[in-house]
Amino acid sequence: MEKQSKSPEKHSIKIRKPNFELEEDLAHDWYDGSAFKTAFENAFSLLFPLGEKSFIESVKYFQKEIKDPKLLDEMSSFYAQESVHRKEHQKYNDLVCKLRDYDMELLNKPQVKRYEWAKTTLPPERRLAGTVAAEHLTAILADDLLRNKDHFTNSGKHVAKLWYWHALEETEHKAVAFDVYAAVCGSIKIRRRALLFATHFIMKDVLRSTVLMLKQDGQLWKIRTWVDAVNFLFIKPGILRRAFIPWLQFLRKDFHPWKKDNRDVISEWESSIPIKN
Repeated sequence: MEKQSKSPEKHSIKIRKPNFELEEDLAHDWYDGSAFKTAFENAFSLLFPLGEKSFIESVKYFQKEIKDPKLLDEMSSFYAQESVHRKEHQKYNDLVCKLRDYDMELLNKPQVKRYEWAKTTLPPERRLAGTVAAEHLTAILADDLLRNKDHFTNSGKHVAKLWYWHALEETEHKAVAFDVYAAVCGSIKIRRRALLFATHFIMKDVLRSTVLMLKQDGQLWKIRTWVDAVNFLFIKPGILRRAFIPWLQFLRKDFHPWKKDNRDVISEWESSIPIKN
């Protein structure tokens, strides 16, 4: 039987039980004292509870079609990791909304509507393709975060550790949804289109929530806010600029997440992530 998992032979996906104390950091502009960078990262966290639920559902739908024991084991670990991500980011989101008086329902409204639409309208293959595309986006941002150790310099240490932990696990399971998709569908056209849609909606949701948070904080129309925005996204560190080439690589016919073998950053960071069972 052909192996359906294309992950490195000795690679493993570990189940961790982290415990982060976030309240002290989330009460203020924890990211370098920058209103924009703090709001942007907080807005990104809002995507994960419902997003991870959708990812698990889209992959699990095809479980009966997977015969490779290695990929089945990776799928099980994928569900476990994503479930913990949902839990930890829900805590994060509840806290930040409580501490800063944000309206969670208003912030999440577009994502909730789109989730319900996708679940009732899109065929399972397209929902899985959306998961594959979104996992690629999180994986390339995770790799950039883990490789650039100055990303959270002078920032809230507890929140930073949560993001490093999440990046570590996104790197570990970055190919699971892709390998399931390749086994049950594999359409390059659908995969490419999914990347365009996923990028559009993720950025739209994050920027919308960022603006709503900045407005609530009274920071929306300050010059410094938007100077920070341009620098952060496009100049230094320029996270979107740095992600562009890895983003493009997904469009290649022969793309696979493990063509960039970055297990070195997993080993390097694993001992630095505070895990309390």
